Amino acid sequence: MPRLLFTAFFLTFLFTNAYSWDDTGHKITGYIAWQRMNPTAREKVIKLLRSAPEDSQLSTFFMAYGPRPDEAKRFDYFVFVPTWADVVRDRAFPVRYEKYHKSNWHYSDTFWRQVNGKIELITEKQPGGQGVAKLIEFDKVMRDAAAKDSEKAIAIAWFLHIGGDLHQPLHTSGRHTDREPNGDQGGNFFLLTPEGTKREDQVNLHWFWDSIVGRNVPFLPFDNESDYIRRIAESYMVRYPFDSLKGGLMTGNYPGWQKESFALANTDVFRSDLKRFETPTDAYRRNAYAVSEQRLAMAGYRMGETLNEIFGK
Repeated sequence: MPRLLFTAFFLTFLFTNAYSWDDTGHKITGYIAWQRMNPTAREKVIKLLRSAPEDSQLSTFFMAYGPRPDEAKRFDYFVFVPTWADVVRDRAFPVRYEKYHKSNWHYSDTFWRQVNGKIELITEKQPGGQGVAKLIEFDKVMRDAAAKDSEKAIAIAWFLHIGGDLHQPLHTSGRHTDREPNGDQGGNFFLLTPEGTKREDQVNLHWFWDSIVGRNVPFLPFDNESDYIRRIAESYMVRYPFDSLKGGLMTGNYPGWQKESFALANTDVFRSDLKRFETPTDAYRRNAYAVSEQRLAMAGYRMGETLNEIFGK
């Protein structure tokens, strides 16, 4: 894509403090997880999700899929669920927002600086964000025979969301520089638009990674959302088949998931060809998308196998 066209495309989006892969990314992980789940796990998980507290509105989304075959409705509902933790950010629903929106659950940042091209950890600061701690907590809730079904429903929804989030490298990275001595908030302060660009036109590195799928796989005129997600997810599963990744699943090892993503911050995110206030190079964009494909496939596999382990026996 020509540089000017790519820049113009960037400028159609607003600067936001992004929280996660966008809807497309999260739905891809949900699709892949569902493919890994056995019938018993699927049945139990859907039943639990429909037991969610009324004020979460999580269970009500099941009915939004209308009079369709039950299996199709359950599938579409499950694929939606990983996005619920972003849906509750909507302040137009204050009860739901106040109770369920938790901004610092979406990431687990390790603080670091780049010294001579290598990572130097900033050990005097505690890691930022509660992502890993919450995954551990929700794993326990899902396994707890004494936990209420309504508690397990919320735990599953958050597990499916945070599990995806921590596979986006910038949800594990707090890079410190002279310009950002207190950290860059996962690349939110690293701008890809020219210095001095108006705030409403600014584009940042975090957004670049969060929204990477839609920029590389266009929504075609004949697509509906289900077909679009299916087309992308199936291509990832072909490119990164389960058997090629199963040796590194680390199910239950949530700190390991975080460390794996964090290692990419230096090797694939803050590469030498990435420049502040400049559109990323073609080589950078190609590599970032390849990394993202693998990360989304791995997230889906890991979450599907975890739900099989807990609910599929």
